[in-house]
Amino acid sequence: MSVRLAANSLSSLPGSVAVPRYDHSNLAAGIVHFGVGNFHRAHQAVYLDDLFNLGQDHDWGIVGAGVRANDAEMRKILAAQDYLSTVVEQEASGTTARITGPMVDFLDPGDPAAIIAKLADPAIRIVSLTITEGGYYLDAAGNFNPNHPDIVADAANPTAPRTVFGIILAGLRARREAGVEPFTIMCCDNIPHNGKVTLNAVAGLAALFDSEMADWVRRSVAFPNGMVDRITPATSDRERAMVSDEYAISDAWPVFCETFRQWVLEDNFPSGRPALEKVGVTFVDDVSPWELMKIRILNGGHAAIAYPSALMDIHFVHEAMEHPLVAAYLEKLTRDEIIPVVPPVPDTDLDAYRRKCAQRFANPRIGDTIQRLCLDGSNRQPKFILPSVEDRLNSGASITGLALVSAFWCRYCYGVTDSGTPIAPNDPNWDRLQAAAIRAKDDPKAFLEMKDIFGAAAEHRDYIAAFSNALGTIWEFGARDTLTRYIQGKL
Repeated sequence: MSVRLAANSLSSLPGSVAVPRYDHSNLAAGIVHFGVGNFHRAHQAVYLDDLFNLGQDHDWGIVGAGVRANDAEMRKILAAQDYLSTVVEQEASGTTARITGPMVDFLDPGDPAAIIAKLADPAIRIVSLTITEGGYYLDAAGNFNPNHPDIVADAANPTAPRTVFGIILAGLRARREAGVEPFTIMCCDNIPHNGKVTLNAVAGLAALFDSEMADWVRRSVAFPNGMVDRITPATSDRERAMVSDEYAISDAWPVFCETFRQWVLEDNFPSGRPALEKVGVTFVDDVSPWELMKIRILNGGHAAIAYPSALMDIHFVHEAMEHPLVAAYLEKLTRDEIIPVVPPVPDTDLDAYRRKCAQRFANPRIGDTIQRLCLDGSNRQPKFILPSVEDRLNSGASITGLALVSAFWCRYCYGVTDSGTPIAPNDPNWDRLQAAAIRAKDDPKAFLEMKDIFGAAAEHRDYIAAFSNALGTIWEFGARDTLTRYIQGKL
């Protein structure tokens, strides 16, 4: 018999489940967070829960907010369980469960005026976001797109905004008019230079209707960059059943994640911040070295194993890592071609980080899928793979393995696995990609004609040759034999 998660049922939970050591009802709001999804509840909320468990900074409770339909669903579910969440950390050796409670309220997504009023409250000193990369209105080049219909609508009617950035601007304006210092805006999304991206979105929207306000935002509001990391799969009925069966908890939206977590933040919080350094957050002057390490080794590693695994009909990421060819491919690629173009990171052994990433990928309890890793390659390849290619080309170094990564992606975009199983569209640009991949079967350069993706590499003789050779080998011998040839140095 499972116990419904609520503040008054914590004492009835099994002793194996950790519960907050603080009085949840005594927390005061200090943060408004947009995008209360699984990653936020497995990352930022867990760090704050740890800090509150130390008996510190109880005036930094979280108020949830959002503007989308699924935000309303999350609000309804969390409100029914007093804003508590079950967080299950999973490793091959076992799982542990804890109840976290740093959230004190969740504002109605259908009432932007109420959200703006909360943003104007002087007690709110940080506004944080996990709205996914798609929520930042970026164009194909990764720049803020002022022509998006949502942005155009908010610019035309700034007193009744509907986007996150319009609402944030309205909150900032209210504080400015009241003589209240601005809150810090802290992006927690997995985007390079995420603080700068958020600044460009907020100031970019402001510039469309109030250039003076836009200048004030750039001068007066802090947007620290941060690097976040924790593998957090989606919640399904499988996870709900596991929480009920294994921990006797009835939680309508539990969070499952790995035990590993990392958060590196630039220490730029003029209005104050919680003492998160006491619970493992690393505060730095410049997050760039950590950010580049993660993007190239972890994200690049995910992109590398995704497409050959898909072509071999492998479903789960941990199953891919159990395949000796995939594991050896990842090791050789990251060690030989990626790590050499990753600048040193303070107090970090890059090869140890590489090994840790591989260990995390191999975690059998996470249930991460190859299909998820394959998603949105047209966005991920230019961020996670091609910058390493450019660095190596500029230094005259080999790019055999990195070219193979993109060749596997091209072969995947053809739309069938090596066994002939159809591949479902898995990219916003799928039609364009598939058309190019079909032409590339006979002319590999046809795929490289997408210059907005491949950039300068598309015109570099060495890259064209390496990509063409890799793609031809994949088509002739299949993914399995191509991996073998690469590992043996015969590609």
